[in-house]
Amino acid sequence: MIGIRSNEYVDGLVRELCKLPYETEWVEFKGNNQEPYLIGEYISALSNAAALNGKAFAYMVWCVEDVSHVFTGTSFSPASARKGHEPLETWLLRLLSPKIHFVFFELNLDGHSVVLLEIGRAFRHPVRFQNEAFIRVGQVKKPLKDAPERERELWRILDHTLFEDLPAVEHISSDEVLRMLDYTVYFDLLELPLPANREGILTALKNDNLIRACEAGGWDLTNLGAILFAKKLGDFPQLKRKAIRVIQYRGGGRTDTLREQEISKGYASGFEGLITYIHGLLPVNEVIEKALRKTVAVFPELAVRELVANALIHQAFFVTGAGPMVEIFDDRIEITNPGEPLVDTQRFVDTPPKSRNETLASMMRRFRICEERGSGIDKVIAQIEIYQLPAPLFEVPEGFTRVVLFAHKPLIAMDKAERVRACYLHACLKYVSREFLTNASLRERFGVEEKNKAAVSRYIREAVDAGVLKPFDEDAARKLMKYVPFWA
Repeated sequence: MIGIRSNEYVDGLVRELCKLPYETEWVEFKGNNQEPYLIGEYISALSNAAALNGKAFAYMVWCVEDVSHVFTGTSFSPASARKGHEPLETWLLRLLSPKIHFVFFELNLDGHSVVLLEIGRAFRHPVRFQNEAFIRVGQVKKPLKDAPERERELWRILDHTLFEDLPAVEHISSDEVLRMLDYTVYFDLLELPLPANREGILTALKNDNLIRACEAGGWDLTNLGAILFAKKLGDFPQLKRKAIRVIQYRGGGRTDTLREQEISKGYASGFEGLITYIHGLLPVNEVIEKALRKTVAVFPELAVRELVANALIHQAFFVTGAGPMVEIFDDRIEITNPGEPLVDTQRFVDTPPKSRNETLASMMRRFRICEERGSGIDKVIAQIEIYQLPAPLFEVPEGFTRVVLFAHKPLIAMDKAERVRACYLHACLKYVSREFLTNASLRERFGVEEKNKAAVSRYIREAVDAGVLKPFDEDAARKLMKYVPFWA
């Protein structure tokens, strides 16, 4: 990808790198060497070295002489470079594992053509090129397996790396911090007065680990600060794909898109606007009460809010190239986030959630954007029952988590799987309230009259036969039977 940073930023960055007395483990200078395999190996080595050295990025610079670091010019142009019939960037990305952020910049400095390659640090696993991991030892590139001490240390660092603590951008000025972050919203959400001066603002942001003092001067802006309060997530290339996408389709399929919007603000600063936008797209019903026409939402607002917040908080940020998504169809909403859940989907109601991003989750709770004690899914199910909607569906497509909310459907139109799912979630909700599923409670949930209680008894038997319910007391009289989830 050709870079989107400003020319001034890249110009200043290259000049700062050239002030280094010599190449480091995370900076490599080149002249005209544009051998694709060599570039791929250096991306692996520099990305892994950046993680070892606590850097957010590593860099390769073409047009700089190794020793003197003076500009010499380069004929390398990544925009036109190819490997076989494939663009160089596409070829490199295909052979790198896991997929990491890297971006080329082409510019002119002092009359010389310069190319800068910015490489994101390794995360979770060492970066491999063609199934081989590399590392820098001093100024030497070598296979990681040939440096066992470095390999052990790298794994130790990767195992203890929290996404929120990593720098999104390094060595920026106070002015740049305030330009990139919606800091006024931070104080509004905490119901605190805005400090009277810049120092007070920066101190408050620092105390919540949204920014950190940089050893080289200025500030490092953390992923936590960027993902929560970025004015524009596109300002952070490694976070650009984490902006939530909202897509509305015509009908029940994905072939006819009505509109698609990417919400580019940080999750905290843009959350209320996101929810307002989503609800503006959701279908509504008009009902008449006492001769007055009233618009009623098809889907409960609280349920949508909780599920969107969960998708943001519990996503796997280290999964590259994918972000949270809300898809709106005529008959349902699908909310998807990267990363498989850490809790069995059948235990969402009763098990406290485990978060990959506890610092992020804690901040969102402080801002009252999500539930504090893991009762969000309970409230979702309760709202669904109040609206007498079909039970939500929790799915785990490979590498992702998806929740589906369905529009109203008459009980007679529900299939067996939908009825069983509704019975099970009703039993779970009752159990966490220290109550039981009964024929009467299920009639109320489905809106069924008492004269049709035999049909409801049949639905209960379907759930028992499916193995999701069991009698609380098998010896109880038939009219007094109570049921609990299979795990109770």
